[in-house]
Amino acid sequence: MIELEHVTKLYGSIPALRDVSFHVPKGQTAGLLGRNGAGKTTALNLMTGYFPPTEGKVRIAGKDMLADPRACKRMIGYLPERPPLYDEMTVEDYLAFVCELREVVRKANRAHVEEILELCALKEMRQRLIGHLSKGYRQRVGIAQALCGSPEILILDEPTVGLDPKQTVEMRELIRRLGEDHTVLFSSHILSEVQQLCSRVIILNEGRMVQSIDLAEEKKGILKLRLRAAAQKEALLNALKGLKCVMSAEAVKSPEEGTAEVVMECRPADESGRATDQIFRLLAEMNAPIRLMQEEKDTLEEIFLRETE
Repeated sequence: MIELEHVTKLYGSIPALRDVSFHVPKGQTAGLLGRNGAGKTTALNLMTGYFPPTEGKVRIAGKDMLADPRACKRMIGYLPERPPLYDEMTVEDYLAFVCELREVVRKANRAHVEEILELCALKEMRQRLIGHLSKGYRQRVGIAQALCGSPEILILDEPTVGLDPKQTVEMRELIRRLGEDHTVLFSSHILSEVQQLCSRVIILNEGRMVQSIDLAEEKKGILKLRLRAAAQKEALLNALKGLKCVMSAEAVKSPEEGTAEVVMECRPADESGRATDQIFRLLAEMNAPIRLMQEEKDTLEEIFLRETE
């Protein structure tokens, strides 16, 4: 649905993006991560057609943004970091105005605005001047204007920045609901937020893409386990390596005297059953009591720090 192919963007002689390629499939919610200055906002501006790339291609649903910008932009709703709001207009009038800009059929305009007000919980604010709204409601209006014209894709730049904890929770819930019917790409500095909402994570560092992670695939891929048991280290290692589900096993120092500790990578399940069940049965046969068996997971924070250091 969204595709960048070998994209480079220069500001004068300064590279903001360097040979960046990634793909966000239809229906996914993806998070764009990176430190300040990593190129996130530049990438969003290229995807929405605000700037042309210096090199490479930006495609929206297979269409080239430079060759067919009008068709591409029709499919995109964009919330920039500073929402393009008119403080002297009411919420309802502003959304009707944006609908006209996005060429919503005039007779359908009112019903479309009503639907957006309902979705973004803005019905009580419809007659309020935008200039009198709180930061949280201004962000909601920003997302509401991105929904005008029923775009298939939503691109959101730091949608929860500056919100209080209650507003942040409400905004995350709104993004989660929008992700049910749209392809969503948003940038954020809040890693827990990305992990909660996204099925894909793209990490930029110094203008380059350093990682694209499918979180759904990560969850059903290799199982990493830490095992501590009352057994001799060599005997435990040899026994574990004899299981088909165990792909690798490495002994580490155990903090508990008289035990051995092993970190291993396993297939979650095979024809002999679940990996954890097989390991439990093996140690029962060895008469080696299990003191610890837990899944080891790289957190998104650990991945982010490792990739951006």
